[in-house]
Amino acid sequence: MTAVWREWRGLIIFLAILIAVRMLIVDWNHVPSRSMVPTIIPGDRIVVDKLAYGLRLPFSNRMPIQWGNPKHSDVIVFRAPNTNILTVKRVIGLPGDRVSWDGDSLRINEENAVYRTLPAEKGLAFQLPDYSHTRRRQERLLGEQRDILQYRITPRRGGGAFHDVVVPDDHYLVLGDNRDNSGDFRKFGFVPRSNVVGQATHILFSLDPQQYYWPRSKRAGMRLE
Repeated sequence: MTAVWREWRGLIIFLAILIAVRMLIVDWNHVPSRSMVPTIIPGDRIVVDKLAYGLRLPFSNRMPIQWGNPKHSDVIVFRAPNTNILTVKRVIGLPGDRVSWDGDSLRINEENAVYRTLPAEKGLAFQLPDYSHTRRRQERLLGEQRDILQYRITPRRGGGAFHDVVVPDDHYLVLGDNRDNSGDFRKFGFVPRSNVVGQATHILFSLDPQQYYWPRSKRAGMRLE
C-alpha cells in the first residue's frame, strides 16, 4: 500500500486540489445555447468565479460567509428555479427594483434605457446565416452598458413583454442578452439568492461547432462585460 501511495500520490494530490478548486473557488462551464449571444456564443467555455459573492459549502446552497451580492449587469451562473439546471444570464433587476420590458426597450425604477443600433461585425463567430434576422443594439441604463441581440421583426408573442414587476427580497431578475431567444425570468421567474453559484468573468477558450470545433483563438481570455 505504501509503495502504491508513493507512486501515485502526486497525481492523487493534484486531482484532489483540482476538485477542491472547482468546487470552492473557480470553475469553467460549457455554454451550448444561444441565449447570451452576442456576449457568450455557443462553444464558449466560461470562467466562473465562485468566490465573487461569498463562500458556498460544497453540494449545498448554504453560504456561511458572504461578502457581496450580484450587481446590475453582472453575468451570473445559477441553478434555475424548478429545474435546478446550471444556467448563465445577466442580472437586470435587484431586490426592490421595479422592472419593465415592452418587447423593445427596458425600464428600471422609472428610468428608460437608451439604445443605439450597432453595425454587424462581419467575421465574428455569431454573424452566421442563423442570425441574419437579428440586429445588434447597445443598451445603456443605470450607468451600465451591454450589447444585446434582437429580432429585426418583433415576434408574435410580443418579445416576451412584462410590465412593472417588483423584484422580491433576496431574489434577482435575469434576462438573456439574446432578448427574443432566451429562457429567463419570463420562463422561470425570479432567481433566489441561494441559487447563485458565482459570477461569469471571462471566456477560458472557445470551440466553433460550425468548424469541427476548431478553436476560436481571438475569444480566449476575453472579459465578459
